[in-house]
Amino acid sequence: MPTVDIDGRTIGFEDTGGDGPTVLLLHGFLMDRSMFGPQVVELAPDFRCITMDERGFGETPVTGPFTYWDLADDAVGLLDELGVERAAFAGMSQGGFVALRAALRYPDRVRALVLIATDADVDDEETRGGYRQMFGTWREHGPIDSITDTLADLILGDDQALRRHWIAKWKAIDPDALVEPVDCLLDRQAVSDRLGEIRCPALVVHGEDDVSIDISRAESMADALPDCRGLVRVPGAMHAACLSHPAVVDPPLRAFLEAVVQEG
Repeated sequence: MPTVDIDGRTIGFEDTGGDGPTVLLLHGFLMDRSMFGPQVVELAPDFRCITMDERGFGETPVTGPFTYWDLADDAVGLLDELGVERAAFAGMSQGGFVALRAALRYPDRVRALVLIATDADVDDEETRGGYRQMFGTWREHGPIDSITDTLADLILGDDQALRRHWIAKWKAIDPDALVEPVDCLLDRQAVSDRLGEIRCPALVVHGEDDVSIDISRAESMADALPDCRGLVRVPGAMHAACLSHPAVVDPPLRAFLEAVVQEG
């Protein structure tokens, strides 16, 4: 798989190429670029689809502490390397945190936003403490079944094939490599007070059964974005709605992107 060096960091990515409008797809925490396989199949070749591994996952190693602003820099740096001036940014969960920050820091580079299972706020102290305890146990004892099963429940739901695939990936992660990604996730600052600055078109997508980020937070984000074109509710979906329910997610995703392209 291809990689690129950006400011001394290796970033893994895939690029379908072509002359169509570009969509940059940004994965969630504990996932990697492969999670967007259904969306790439749906959108290419009409769209040029770029997927990238964020620091600590897939083929992008961790080189020290970082923030989601740094990952936004990585994303735009990848576009620079590939000669892409503007792209629609589609991010799931952590990827949405990155996409929002890219839209704030690089408004001329972000043509549109697709925000899947994400929000602009932060978890409460109790929730963050629970996650810290869980990942502390992971680091001490490895990815034991009680942890990976809980994560699969939260992220994937009941699809057994998806659960087996991603649990196998999680069990292969070096626990020490999770330290910086976990710190980035749990120490992030809210950008909810800046949503009014984002002028590009946006689409919000959220699973109705998501307990990692309640859909009420997606509703608040959609209300605060000046040019939000709608909130797609995915019945029965947990956190990774685009992975578990692509037949529901992909048609409105394509329709939104096509409308944005027609607007120029």
